[in-house]
Amino acid sequence: MLEPLKSKIVPGLKENIDAIELVVGYPAVPLTVDCVIFGFDENSLKVLLIKSDLAQFYGKLSLLGDKVNANEDLDTAANRVLLERTGMKQVYLEQVHTFSQPNRHPGGRVVTSVYASLLNIQDHSLEITDNELNWHPIHLLKEMAFDHKEILDCCYAWLQKRIQEHPLALNLLPEKFSLRQLQHVYEAILDTKLDRRNFRKKFASMGLLIDTHEMELNVTHRPGKLYSFDHAQYQLRKKNGVGIDF
Repeated sequence: MLEPLKSKIVPGLKENIDAIELVVGYPAVPLTVDCVIFGFDENSLKVLLIKSDLAQFYGKLSLLGDKVNANEDLDTAANRVLLERTGMKQVYLEQVHTFSQPNRHPGGRVVTSVYASLLNIQDHSLEITDNELNWHPIHLLKEMAFDHKEILDCCYAWLQKRIQEHPLALNLLPEKFSLRQLQHVYEAILDTKLDRRNFRKKFASMGLLIDTHEMELNVTHRPGKLYSFDHAQYQLRKKNGVGIDF
């Protein structure tokens, strides 16, 4: 018969504490998750926000968040929060940063782990709209509840860096797209006007676009060529440590 595990006695230690006793002695600090959901629509970058229901922040906009339950890991909690707040499923979330300033919450110390995502608004309907849940243009946001403006700014900087290294922009476009559409995505997320010739030259040099030999239809401007993304070439570049080099 196997004997139950016992705490190892280490000579020289003042006392021997088992794992449970050790954790019981830790300070109780609430752990939460917040979701920063970026959306692209009509050549504009937006973020999904609610109205805070806390008296101190009455009327102010807030990110989607909640506590992490005792039986959840952080990823599970973030996906639950997104589902319960919006009804959206199968949205890829990436952990971005942890905010732990002792005074970031008016009720006491709360540590939050922040997740972010980028999606095409037209592809995801909001099944739940409690607390006036809605999309808000990034550039119009000035003040938010808690430290959520700081969190949003951090995630926005993360997104701007990621889009220059990974093909996130392609997830916002149809399977066949024009270079004009691609440039609009980058301009909206980077919040800058890009030189048309240099932009096209840069993407051409990466060899990631496949000419479909088709043209845009029913557009008010001069029709442009349609391209598709070369996933195989991207994986090859990524294997060589390059990926998107914008």
